[in-house]
Amino acid sequence: MAKMHTRRKGSAGPTKPLRTETPSWSTMTGDEVTEVVADLWKQGISTSEIGMILRDKYGVPDVKVATGKKITKILKENGESFAVPEDLYNLIVKAIGMRKHMGYNHKDVHNKRSLQNVESKIRRLVKYYQSTKVLPADWKYKPETAEMLITR
Repeated sequence: MAKMHTRRKGSAGPTKPLRTETPSWSTMTGDEVTEVVADLWKQGISTSEIGMILRDKYGVPDVKVATGKKITKILKENGESFAVPEDLYNLIVKAIGMRKHMGYNHKDVHNKRSLQNVESKIRRLVKYYQSTKVLPADWKYKPETAEMLITR
C-alpha cells in the first residue's frame, strides 16, 4: 500500500497469524483479561498500550481471541466512554505540538508542511468516523479549540 503524503511505496508489514482459539501456552482466562484491561485503563494507560502490556507481561497474544471482544468494547461494557477514537486523539495531540512549535518558529517551513499533512489526516479520519457513526455528523476539528478535545 502506498504512503499517504509521499510518492514512495509503503513498506510491507508483518501480519498476525490467523487464530480462532487461544494457544495452549496462554494461561489467562477471558475474565482475568477483562479485569486486567479495566485495571490498566484506570491507571491511565491507552488501549494500544494495554494490548502491548497484555502481550509482553501477561502472555496474552490477542485480546479478541482470548475474550471474544476488542479492548474498546470491553471498556465500553465497563461504563467507560471515549470522546474521540485513539488514533484521532493521537493525531490531534501531534497537531497541537506542531502548532506550539510553529508559534516559536515561524519560518520552519518543513514543520508547516508536516502540520498540513497531519491536519489533512485528521480531516480524513473525521470523515470516516462520521460515515461509520462513531462521531456525530456535526463534529468538527478546529485547530483553535483542539486542546479542549484531548481530555480523557
